[in-house]
Amino acid sequence: MADRISVLLDTDPGSDIDDAVALAYLLRQPRCELVGVTTVSGDVAKRAALVQMLCETAGQPNVPIHAGLSGSLLHGTGQPNVPQYEPVKHRPHRTDFRKGTAVEFMRDTIRSRPGEITLLSVGPFTNVATLFALDPEIPSLLKDMVSMAGVFSRPHPWGDNEWNCKVDSIATAITYARVPKGHLSVGLDVTAKCQLDADEVNQRFTGPLLELVREMSTAWFSGDHKHMTFHDPLAAALLFKPELCQYATGTITVEVNEDKKLGGRTPFVASADGPHRIAMEVDREAFFEEYFSVFK
Repeated sequence: MADRISVLLDTDPGSDIDDAVALAYLLRQPRCELVGVTTVSGDVAKRAALVQMLCETAGQPNVPIHAGLSGSLLHGTGQPNVPQYEPVKHRPHRTDFRKGTAVEFMRDTIRSRPGEITLLSVGPFTNVATLFALDPEIPSLLKDMVSMAGVFSRPHPWGDNEWNCKVDSIATAITYARVPKGHLSVGLDVTAKCQLDADEVNQRFTGPLLELVREMSTAWFSGDHKHMTFHDPLAAALLFKPELCQYATGTITVEVNEDKKLGGRTPFVASADGPHRIAMEVDREAFFEEYFSVFK
């Protein structure tokens, strides 16, 4: 087996279902050493409770879990509610997560293992931007950083600013100004190609861990959603199987604006020596093969 990868996950489970889908994958991926999970945006304690339920169900109750920052740094759309908590709140879980401990935990974890930690960011960038602002050396101490963020083929039918980026556009701008060279963004224009409809989810999500995710997803499918899109799971899978995508190198800038239709847009200019990388194309079938292989 190839070397294990030490992953620190920053996430916002409970709004879009894909965060929980990604965490389930990481908990079952044999090459993943999950060194901690931090939650961000809105009711971070409920989000941490969802993480705890997933870790307990996966037989990994000792994964450190820390609740992070709830609001945006200045302005942004925000996401105060955690609808996917409701279908599973009857399950045993902790209710004592103290808010605001995530950034310190992230800093201590990365500093204790310089050059070893891969930061996987799949939520709004509020925790990450605060971490980078408080300790500007942190990006240079990471082994790698991957984010599910941005939209780079524009115009895109789902909008020109991706959710994680527009929720806190100032945090997004701070993060992209300070990320380590080679930081990979897996954008909406690529992740949107990886979808399953509700019937396929019900058929394929078997076993205790995925059944918990499926139970959470009833809140997702009870609205107007007809598909589960594997945004965050694709970003997670690329840590272990980068050949699933094709890439381009260049420079990403972030547009900061209070207008939710404008804030968080991420224009990309290709160049051989640019500091950022983006995913360009995905092998959809190979991705789903990789994702479900860890649950067999």
